[in-house]
Amino acid sequence: MPVFRALISANRALAELKGLAASIPNQNILINTLTLQEARDSSAIENIVTTQDDLYREEDPAEAVGTATKEVLRYGQALRAGHQQVRASGLLTLNTLLGIQQQLECNQAGFRRLPGTALHDGGGCVVDEPPQDANEVRRLMGELERFIHDDPPYAVDPLVKMALVHHQFESIHLLHDGNGRSGRIINVLYLVKEGLLDIPVLYLSRHIVRTKPDYYRLLQSVRDDDAWEEWVLYMLQAVEVTATETLATVQAIKTLLQQTKLRIRGQYKFYSQDLINNLFNHPYTRVEFLCRDLGITRVTAAKYLDILASDGVLEKVRSGRNNYYINHALFELLARGDAAV
Repeated sequence: MPVFRALISANRALAELKGLAASIPNQNILINTLTLQEARDSSAIENIVTTQDDLYREEDPAEAVGTATKEVLRYGQALRAGHQQVRASGLLTLNTLLGIQQQLECNQAGFRRLPGTALHDGGGCVVDEPPQDANEVRRLMGELERFIHDDPPYAVDPLVKMALVHHQFESIHLLHDGNGRSGRIINVLYLVKEGLLDIPVLYLSRHIVRTKPDYYRLLQSVRDDDAWEEWVLYMLQAVEVTATETLATVQAIKTLLQQTKLRIRGQYKFYSQDLINNLFNHPYTRVEFLCRDLGITRVTAAKYLDILASDGVLEKVRSGRNNYYINHALFELLARGDAAV
């Protein structure tokens, strides 16, 4: 009964989030901003820490300053690429998982082949040894892929199934590196596959990073004591809490988007929907981004952005060789969750 009650609340919150997200005309605004929030929080679980400012300064990991920022941006790319594959095929396959790994780690190491892998606690003690034989790892992953796509002979709510899939993936420990981050990408992609979300805007990792000791303790309790119910309840709570918080964030983005649109449309002859989309796709926009998105010259793009900055719509900041034009209202909205993490 505790699981059934938690399922009702979690599914309700997720359905509200899906509906509100669908009401944003340009879905890329949410994909480009909220997937980076998920990328940042999921990476923080692995002690890969970056700031909000560094996160939004660059689009391309190759241009980013700092190893942590590069890794977080690669995570965002992997999540978006995985989402496109799942939406196109309706499947969450091993090939999709390997593609995620390649984007995260910038290599094609693939499945773990060599023995000797062990999972440690914070003090360096071994708490679990995942399957060591490469053939066994592949066999178990094949079974997990079938479980993801096959309906069992009894009804299992997709959110319960997501919790089971996540635990099994982490316990198989498929990859040489990046298992935790890949597993958390799988969570949101599974929700998309099941139709519970259309776009990957649930940043589930925010709850996990807040409750990191519980997350690892409950993962291990299943291995040691078969404590599945506690684990499932933890994951359902994570879905409900983060769906509720993300719902508030999406509503705030929607309101701010409309306010900014009305202000720019009422005051500036160069208003266009493409301009609004640019300012919300890129909390830190640049002349190059505006040229590309609006199909205008650098001179014209710089003129538009400088006017908006002089009137306080944006803030112009010099960093290194680049000028950035910051949508501060959006940036502060996205950064609100930091105080609670």
